[in-house]
Amino acid sequence: MNIVVLVKQVPDSGAERTLSHTDHTLNREDTEPVLDEINERAAEEALRLKDTSDAHVTVVSMGPESARDAIRKVLAMGGDRGIHICDDRLRGADVLTTAQVLAAAVRTVADVDLVLVGNATTDGQAGAVPAVVADLLAMPQVTHVRKLDVDAGRVRAERETENGRTTLDAPLPALVSVTEKTNEPRYPSFKGIMAAKKKPVATVDLDDLFPDTGDAGFRVTRTRVVEAVPRPARAAGTRITDDGSAGLSLAAYLIGQKLL
Repeated sequence: MNIVVLVKQVPDSGAERTLSHTDHTLNREDTEPVLDEINERAAEEALRLKDTSDAHVTVVSMGPESARDAIRKVLAMGGDRGIHICDDRLRGADVLTTAQVLAAAVRTVADVDLVLVGNATTDGQAGAVPAVVADLLAMPQVTHVRKLDVDAGRVRAERETENGRTTLDAPLPALVSVTEKTNEPRYPSFKGIMAAKKKPVATVDLDDLFPDTGDAGFRVTRTRVVEAVPRPARAAGTRITDDGSAGLSLAAYLIGQKLL
């Protein structure tokens, strides 16, 4: 089975994040870049499948030169090879462009059975890239997965959302996006870290993935942030003291909030 894992390097979610004063995008220079924690769980899921079957895991990431560190971490965990999409023209790429580029990279891998990815990244949190990639690859998409089983050419998964749990089933090849509740990623061993240094990582750019498309025909971003303001401080809630009329006061409050 050939598995492709899509990962992303993001600013450390535990550090304070700031916005650039020039274009209001996330300032990535102020924090240490790390492998996105939800994508890391997608990688762990791929490696668990590899542990129990004859699977080959290819790690794909789009980003600057430093993004190779995210690929190398997954290789140290047990991945087999990497594809690094590195092109300055992709700086600030939006959801659609990111999905187009990732899908093109997946197509370079022969006979893909399963694409695994986090349902969202901790920096942008758009949560739309997996669905767009699946659509571009014409694969069934199994999203928000908490538990995954692959057997007899099919994927069976338990999806968990705020509305409850659902069991999904789809034929391979398929794309599966996982959540932060899927598993606990393994730590790379010293042996794995040393072995990762010898595993192949191919670097490709837009010209490699889209040889027939010139710069004029490739729109990197279709959106622009024109303003950003800090999140307002949380205000104190309304407290109702029960002096015999708490029920009426609560009802009046709910009506005022248009909840009744």
